[in-house]
Amino acid sequence: MDGEKRYVSALGYRWLTKLYDPVVALMARERAFKNQLVRQADVQQGGRVLDIGCGTGTLAIMIKRHAPGACVTGLDGDRDILELARRKSQKAGVDVEFTHGFSMNLPYDDASFDCVFSSLFFHHLLHEDKTATIGEMFRVLKPCGEFHAADWGKPRNAVMRTLFYTVQLIDGFEYTRENVQGRLPVLFSEGGFTDVRTRREFQTVLGTMTLYSGKKPSHIS
Repeated sequence: MDGEKRYVSALGYRWLTKLYDPVVALMARERAFKNQLVRQADVQQGGRVLDIGCGTGTLAIMIKRHAPGACVTGLDGDRDILELARRKSQKAGVDVEFTHGFSMNLPYDDASFDCVFSSLFFHHLLHEDKTATIGEMFRVLKPCGEFHAADWGKPRNAVMRTLFYTVQLIDGFEYTRENVQGRLPVLFSEGGFTDVRTRREFQTVLGTMTLYSGKKPSHIS
């Protein structure tokens, strides 16, 4: 299957791409959870950082502003959304490299990055592509490198579960099933990461946004 058909576009349909930023900002408490994600990672100056499924570049730009000396790369499989990201970074006056590619086959050497980020991306992937993406994250991270991810997690109450049906109707029940079951930490651990943790949860009008982290062991290159 062609890579461009193996993930769900932003908001489910390409023609809605231009609405992605205002919708996410309004409905998913974007500024709050992405600021927390950047803070928990504590990116170091001079480090190499990858944001997979970078979308319109909001998170990559925030990382670069937090650590101006870091080398930040954003990758996405949607060429249209990458153009929005490039224009946004130019307007913001920050230097972020945006690359077209797919998370299941990252175009980078082994042990290339100190930190890998993901935000609102895994729920766009089927199970086999989730596991392949985790494997690629593990491969491109340096020993002791970390991943930091934010995505829809297991709802904490009946209200959050009901609200999350909206996301599932847009993005597909098969794509989002493991999110709502709270299985992302299991997949990260099965992919070889250690110290996998749920760092924080945010209740939103679309469901429970959950922040995760994990490390690549020091003895694996």
